[in-house]
Amino acid sequence: MLDLKFLPVHFSLFLMAGIVLGFSFDMSLPVIYLLIFMAYLLLVIFYFKAERSFSFPVYFTMATALLFLLIGVLRVSLQKPKYQKHHYSNSYKPDDVLKLKIDKVLKPSKFYKKYEAKVLRAGAYKTTGRILINIANDSSTKTLQVDEVLYTSHSLNLINKALNPGAFDYQKYLKKKNVHHQIKLKKGDFIQLGLQNKSMKGRAHVIREKVNKALNRYDFSQATLSIINAILLGQRQDMSIELFENYKNAGAVHLLAVSGLHIGIILLFLNFVFRPVEKIKHGRSVKLILMILCLWMYAFLAGLSASVIRAVTMFSAMAIGLVSNRPSGVKNGLFVSMFILLLADPLLLFDVGFQLSYTAVFSIVWLQPVFKKLWQPKYKMIDYFWQLLTVSLAAQLGVLPLSLFYFHQFPGLFFISSLVIIPFLGFILGLGILVIIFALLQILPQLLADFYSLIIKLMNGVVAWVSQQEDFIFQNISFSLFLMIAFYLLLYASEKLINQQSPKNFETFLIVLICLQTGCIVQKYKNHQTKEFIVFHQLKNSLLINMNGHGLFPYSRSDSINPMAKKILNDYILNFTAIEINRAKALKNVMKVHSKTLLIIDSSGVYTGLNIHPETVILTGSPKINMERLISELQPEIIVADGSNFKSFIDLWERTCKNNGINFHNTAVNGAYQYPY
Repeated sequence: MLDLKFLPVHFSLFLMAGIVLGFSFDMSLPVIYLLIFMAYLLLVIFYFKAERSFSFPVYFTMATALLFLLIGVLRVSLQKPKYQKHHYSNSYKPDDVLKLKIDKVLKPSKFYKKYEAKVLRAGAYKTTGRILINIANDSSTKTLQVDEVLYTSHSLNLINKALNPGAFDYQKYLKKKNVHHQIKLKKGDFIQLGLQNKSMKGRAHVIREKVNKALNRYDFSQATLSIINAILLGQRQDMSIELFENYKNAGAVHLLAVSGLHIGIILLFLNFVFRPVEKIKHGRSVKLILMILCLWMYAFLAGLSASVIRAVTMFSAMAIGLVSNRPSGVKNGLFVSMFILLLADPLLLFDVGFQLSYTAVFSIVWLQPVFKKLWQPKYKMIDYFWQLLTVSLAAQLGVLPLSLFYFHQFPGLFFISSLVIIPFLGFILGLGILVIIFALLQILPQLLADFYSLIIKLMNGVVAWVSQQEDFIFQNISFSLFLMIAFYLLLYASEKLINQQSPKNFETFLIVLICLQTGCIVQKYKNHQTKEFIVFHQLKNSLLINMNGHGLFPYSRSDSINPMAKKILNDYILNFTAIEINRAKALKNVMKVHSKTLLIIDSSGVYTGLNIHPETVILTGSPKINMERLISELQPEIIVADGSNFKSFIDLWERTCKNNGINFHNTAVNGAYQYPY
């Protein structure tokens, strides 16, 4: 599986462990530097001791592991804003004028055009760090370009956190990209200074703009142009939601990003094209240089995005392994590239794309030979498609635990997309590059443009058909971190058993299987012991649940659940297994939770004459009440306002509660209210 004698394997594994440790826990830099010095000192002592004895004892290995573990802690700690002297957050004041430089154009939302930007200056100070920019989207708002500089005096805000349990946490997601603040602007809120000091990303952006202008001269549809931009230039900002969902549900979303699959196909093509170079003197070295040079030229054309740099670095290292002809060269190349990337940017470890790319490629290298041995067809054509199927199966099986953990869905017909599209993907990529070159030179024949457009339409049609087979799309699958780790251990044990059917390997397989089953039983037992009452945040609506471990009982302002409420509930139950959502019931004025009483006041504003003393009052539907009188009469411990209330009402209620010493919970700010059982 792994060449454990290859040092970068050890370095990478312990570097990753250190990155996770440093991100999860806050350690002061002087302490980290002291520990690194001590680890280095131990390493030197054990080295000279081992050199005299002509063997490397376990202490030397442990000292090496400790050193790279601490290097991982240091690298990720240095990324934290408080340890960066010139980070904008250490000098920024709300009235400062900000000088911003666009670093990345993001996919726009319905209401905003989005960008990542570098903070070049905050007030009088030169600064570093990145923020998220949201510019109100209207017909007169032009898309900003990479390297464009602008000034604004608007204040920075923290990234919004997830308001409901189980919902996607955008704040946490951007934190792992070292983006901690955002700013919302309208057209007149900033001054544009144009392009300044073009970076490599900026130059690549200009080239992509020229490519798109050249392609727009021909009769390509918007869907076709968006696919060309995605699979050839690594840009999918202009892709429609429907088209993206089709590829996602068909298990073919990896085709829409310039990633490992695309670079791998290009590498194989280059390996074939430059094969004659091997016949000249030092031909292997020349071939390697040419292959790597071509890969990085393509990376520049594709915009030098994180995914492209990751893929090209990965396959540059694999190209070295490929040319070396060593059995473990490709695997070792993977770890070399991983080590280099994580050393340069430790936060890449938390990038889902990074994890999926490396897992997919490693799974192909590791598992595909195992599947290939199961059957060896006699005919070349059958063998070709069998190899494609085993490659796809190995990749999907490798990324399956990660996909279930992050996305909670699995496309059952992924192999159809793979068998139909991947055999022709090399042709689609090659012809696409040719179309772009001819379009830039203004010599693209309309017949060739129409032919390429037809190919893209056929590919979109196949993907759309597969995505419409909803019975084979398994969604809302609960999959915990424990299950993900257990699944990978089971995969490892299965591979060992298939390769060598020994009693020891069979015993290992059974132990892992028993641990997996035991974990599932324990998780199910814990679910049945869970008891929660939650007031969710839902805009313009109310949603409450009572979860007793055996079922989830929702309450809404009507006796039905709208699509948004259903999504909130589905996100929530992904934390559990085998939990059934019962039919929704209309909200009651008085509810008993354990031994405590909840009073729910709706738009009618009626709460008198109930002869109760509720510990909690929940306000829904913007009731017109006198808060002073309510507090005086009921004396509740806490008052909760959900997303169905007007903001002006909530602000008034909150001030009144604060003046009277009553706890107030606003779900729009504080998130869902979880009532203590």
